[in-house]
Amino acid sequence: MLVDDHSIVRDGIRLLLEQAEGLEIIDEANDGEETLDKLKMHQTNATLPVLILMDISLPGMSGIQTTQVISRLYKNVRVLMLSMHNNEDYILRSVEAGACGYILKDSSSDEMIKAIRTIASGEKYYSSPVASIILSGYMQQLKKGNRHGRTERQSKLSNKEKEILQFLVDGMSSREIAEKLQLSVRTVDNHRANMMRRLQVRNAAELVRMAVEDKLI
Repeated sequence: MLVDDHSIVRDGIRLLLEQAEGLEIIDEANDGEETLDKLKMHQTNATLPVLILMDISLPGMSGIQTTQVISRLYKNVRVLMLSMHNNEDYILRSVEAGACGYILKDSSSDEMIKAIRTIASGEKYYSSPVASIILSGYMQQLKKGNRHGRTERQSKLSNKEKEILQFLVDGMSSREIAEKLQLSVRTVDNHRANMMRRLQVRNAAELVRMAVEDKLI
């Protein structure tokens, strides 16, 4: 099923896809609302499309919003975004909405057909520049997660424990730390044991490594 608010674009895509073996276009829609109405009709007739080629910039309900509804109501209908927007926000929002692929309107006809076949077979497809943007976005989320985890671990340590941890990283023994901070050796050892328990490490070496790698001090 083709969804684009420009009939000349739909005509061009139809002409292209009709030449590809094994692909059949069963319907077209001009906007999101019409897409959902036609999907209801096709569901009644048991003729739901396997794949929808979806433009993002539609009047009224956007392609992303329409995809979100489709992915919720029609689990077996897969959506391939076809867009002029090589933009991280559009791409990541499309993926979050449930799109199984995203290609740009300046992609070659061969790539479009390849994307359709790949997604129809149950896999996902993103053109090279899009895949790079998705990976970059994922890495940013991963970094945020790591930062959050580090902040969480830091919050488990008291100021006194951070002070003792710094001395441990500097290679000082419990006795040397005790003298430096005017504490008993037993108190320093208790602080170290508490840090190891809360940070879930097995020994002082792992404690020091975590302090350095996660910048806990």
